[in-house]
Amino acid sequence: MKLPVLYPILDTATLDQCQLDWVSAAEAILEGGAKILQFRHKGPFTRRVFWAAEQIAALCERAGAVYVIDDRADIARVLNAGLHLGQDDLPPREARKILGDDAVVGFSTHSEEQLRAAANEPVDYLALGPIFATRSKARPDPVVGLENLARWRTLTDRPLVAIGGITRENAQDVLRAGADSVAVIADLYPIPCTRLSLRARIEEWLQLLRSNPA
Repeated sequence: MKLPVLYPILDTATLDQCQLDWVSAAEAILEGGAKILQFRHKGPFTRRVFWAAEQIAALCERAGAVYVIDDRADIARVLNAGLHLGQDDLPPREARKILGDDAVVGFSTHSEEQLRAAANEPVDYLALGPIFATRSKARPDPVVGLENLARWRTLTDRPLVAIGGITRENAQDVLRAGADSVAVIADLYPIPCTRLSLRARIEEWLQLLRSNPA
């Protein structure tokens, strides 16, 4: 799998704080040029949440973008979407039984030991982080840092997504250290966050990553 260099995460809790509708945010991200989008919702998957996730699936299909559901293999299966799994979620091998061989599956790692263990998992890409300190998780794992990212990059030939505290200011350092893609939450959403400002931020991110290749 060739990952897009920018991996935007549509985090519903962040958008609620911004008071921006989830579907409108997805439209802005895709209109800005994103080619992959993860739907991250840590609360109950109510009918309202599913309805929004379904609408975003249709938007991604029209935009030719990969759609990834965080954590929930059942929702990913219903929406014909990809799936991103954490260390405490359903094991990737079990998720494959639900999704089949063709679905995109990613898997989070947070240490050298976890990255080594993931080498045998049936996944399309791996995530590693947090690279820097992050506010997106209530109980974040220990910071990986650029030095470890560069050293551990050699442990896998899978596409590697770096996540955690990545901003426009440090993204190039992360790519130079060996990441194939940068996943972004906090620095994705400007203040104030509107559909227009979010689209502009995505365009800014993509211009930065394209004009200053690592």
